[in-house]
Amino acid sequence: MHLKGALHCHTKCSDGELTIQEVIKVYADLGFDFLALTDHDFLMRPNCYDRIKTLRTDMIIFKGIEMTVFEKGYVHVNKIRGHNEVLHIFNHPAEMDLPMDKAMARINAVGGRLPLDAVEITSKGFRTPEFEIPEIPYVKVATDDSHTRIGCGRAWIEMDCLRDKDKIIRAVRQGDFWNCFAENHHVNHFNVRLQGA
Repeated sequence: MHLKGALHCHTKCSDGELTIQEVIKVYADLGFDFLALTDHDFLMRPNCYDRIKTLRTDMIIFKGIEMTVFEKGYVHVNKIRGHNEVLHIFNHPAEMDLPMDKAMARINAVGGRLPLDAVEITSKGFRTPEFEIPEIPYVKVATDDSHTRIGCGRAWIEMDCLRDKDKIIRAVRQGDFWNCFAENHHVNHFNVRLQGA
């Protein structure tokens, strides 16, 4: 089954403009099959995601959190929960505004403390190809990090996978998906790597 998904978005549970229900509707209307809600840890309102249980949607909704991690400055790591699996993604490294060697050192230091699976190659949904290099030893993933309606659907992943949270997480971890970007209303697909490579 072909699936389209977003792994980084914010709601009114932290600093997003839209409610959970509004975010889900926007992504559903854009043809997404799954969505990870990843509000900021230090802004998260208590029990905010309890609302998910009462919503009717065909989308797969992951509960996640954007963790603030101190490593020679603050960086962000998404922690996304499946049923049994957990996915960790180093967020928007381009926003650190560091020379590449220092950025890589910080990514690797965080990877020594947390079980990193992937690194974002986008900043607010815009491609940052300087981080699509083999020297960064993690799967590269496109996300839109949406905080507003206009930020939704700028970057996403697509995969051939069963509709199961843990299988989706394993596919991401294995790099078995395509990164996709909406650039000037054209969709560009980039292979991460071939399955089993």
